Amino acid sequence: MDRNLVINFTPTGMIPTKEMTPHVPVVVPEIVDQVLEASELGITMVHLHARDAKTGVPTYKKEIYGQIIEGIRKYNPELVICVSLSGRNFSEFEKRSEPLFLEDSLKPDMGSLTLSSLNFNATASTNSPEMIQKLAKEMLDKGIVPELEAFDIGMINYAKYLAKKGLIKPPYYFNLILGNIACAQANLLNAGIMINDLPEQSYWSLAGIGNAQLKMNSIGIAMDGGVRVGIEDNIWYDTKRTKLASNKDLIQRIHTLAQANERKIMPPSELRQHLQLGTKGIYGRTLNELT
Repeated sequence: MDRNLVINFTPTGMIPTKEMTPHVPVVVPEIVDQVLEASELGITMVHLHARDAKTGVPTYKKEIYGQIIEGIRKYNPELVICVSLSGRNFSEFEKRSEPLFLEDSLKPDMGSLTLSSLNFNATASTNSPEMIQKLAKEMLDKGIVPELEAFDIGMINYAKYLAKKGLIKPPYYFNLILGNIACAQANLLNAGIMINDLPEQSYWSLAGIGNAQLKMNSIGIAMDGGVRVGIEDNIWYDTKRTKLASNKDLIQRIHTLAQANERKIMPPSELRQHLQLGTKGIYGRTLNELT
């Protein structure tokens, strides 16, 4: 089935710093400006990480997430917004879930849900069964759609388990993230197995870590899937790592690949319809009321 291309924009992440690349947006105005620039180029949704303004380190504070969301929705109320609930830096449920307690016009559309624990190069992302289920239940109760993050096929199986328990409901949206050192590697076999094992009524985007980003994005575009793209996953434009990428560079390249594959970019309004976010947005006000 031909589908329009979901572009899931990941501008910041938890790792890139200004010392690593001057292009990463860290403070609220930078993040807002780059998201709005990306939305003018053409994206479907944004996956947000917040940083402390003084230190630049990741933060769970809903006030900072609220400032980012407010800045985006002031000019683009339709863009689908996902907040990070990562377990890489924060282990307490109260901290990880805090962005979900934003209300009214600041309420996020989606929240990230990593489906198991995993190791990165130097850190661990701890996601116990209890934590995953509590975050899923909180989102279910609040009408926030989980952005299901799977780094290997076992995580997809766990999503099916959550569905059987009634903690997540279709239609589903998956980020399939390949190339991490301790998870599924970025090749056609692993990508194909993961895609093939997704539950029915699933929308998916392919992501690759580091040099794998372009490869996985290209496969996602060619195979009628979506892409997750941005400095969060890769700070370099080329595989030889001679040129640091800007988020604008990365999104423009996705548009070039989409045109070559005769794929149209999915507008946020279409994803809202597919994921049953509603014409009012799940934050409870019509888009016209927010403009």
